Amino acid sequence: MDLKRVVVTGLGALTPLGNTVQEYWQGLANGVSGCDYIKQFDVTKFKTRFACEVKDFNPTDYLDKKEARKLDRYCQFALVASDEAVKDAGITSENCDPDRVGVIFASGIGGLITFQEEVINFASGDGTPRFNPFFIPKMILDIAAGHISMRHGFRGPNFAVVSACASSTNAIITAFDNIRLGKADVIITGGSEAVISAAGVGGFNAMKALSERNDDPKTASRPFDKDRDGFVMGEGSGVLVLESLEHALARGAKIYCEIAGGGATADAHHITAPHPEGLGAKNVMHAALDDAGLKPEDIDYINVHGTSTPLGDISETKAILNVFGDHAYNLNISSTKSMTGHCLGAAGALEALACIMAVTQGIVPPTINHFTEDPELDPKLNFTFNEAQKREVKAALSNTFGFGGHNASVVIKKYEQ
Repeated sequence: MDLKRVVVTGLGALTPLGNTVQEYWQGLANGVSGCDYIKQFDVTKFKTRFACEVKDFNPTDYLDKKEARKLDRYCQFALVASDEAVKDAGITSENCDPDRVGVIFASGIGGLITFQEEVINFASGDGTPRFNPFFIPKMILDIAAGHISMRHGFRGPNFAVVSACASSTNAIITAFDNIRLGKADVIITGGSEAVISAAGVGGFNAMKALSERNDDPKTASRPFDKDRDGFVMGEGSGVLVLESLEHALARGAKIYCEIAGGGATADAHHITAPHPEGLGAKNVMHAALDDAGLKPEDIDYINVHGTSTPLGDISETKAILNVFGDHAYNLNISSTKSMTGHCLGAAGALEALACIMAVTQGIVPPTINHFTEDPELDPKLNFTFNEAQKREVKAALSNTFGFGGHNASVVIKKYEQ
């Protein structure tokens, strides 16, 4: 069958760098760190006392107070960002068939804050099971997709995707597949995460996954720096409106770019550590390029997973050199996690959004906080250290990898008729 072309017609973002797409992009382009000491709970006794939190966020500025109380923070983020994206796309019941508009959304963990609060309340009581009646619907990670559909009356395909930190990239790829197969005209997709809590920080600390650079939080996320010591937790939501090209043209929508292809693989190696030679990462980039019908030399920019962990950054770099060969030295590579922290299940959507802006604006966002060269990394690779670089980006690749060995990559390219 003939596959439909899929384009992006709307964007939304709520991030540690700003609470709109424009604020987010300005922060990225200017190399701003979104990291600071944690304000959501008392971190005095924690090994890590900083994160990239969303700032100046009051849910009742966007949502009815009674409704906001029924939603976990991750779901509040999802609704706010999706509102921006739907408005940006100009979708209405007059120009779209609601039965053909879907929501395929992601979270890596879901309502951890709600879960923590309810368990603490129960444990501190007399053993009588008194739970909030909204405990379960606040916690489950599919509920964001449900709320977005109910808010806008979208009755097309509706479900959640979860693959740890690859979740929202897999959601984008799944939405892309549904549209190009003709199962929907429009899909709101992306991801949301909000787990900066005692359980979240404590759990990742126990794994020794987080940076402990408490004396200098703003420079703690150091992808590809010799002295990197773990990732920095982030939170937020990124949303893309995907649409078949014919439907977008018929309603006169503005078009940001085209989704060209996507790939998904498994490391089949370890629950948390990447394959040391980047096998899964290599395979997923090949799969995405093949799906897009592109050659390695067609890619100008890679927004890497680049979490600032000692093993992960090296294995991903090995995979890039394996896939791209000599063309790797012509690429711009950057990790926007150096600015946003690792937003877990929302990372893929926020980083795809960064790729979209790179394609449309001709600016590659930097990898900030680079101070010391790592002798294990090829010094000829252009990691876009510390300052954004201007260049034409015809096609970009966004990589995300998750615990469990999940790998997902999506190809974003300039829209041409």
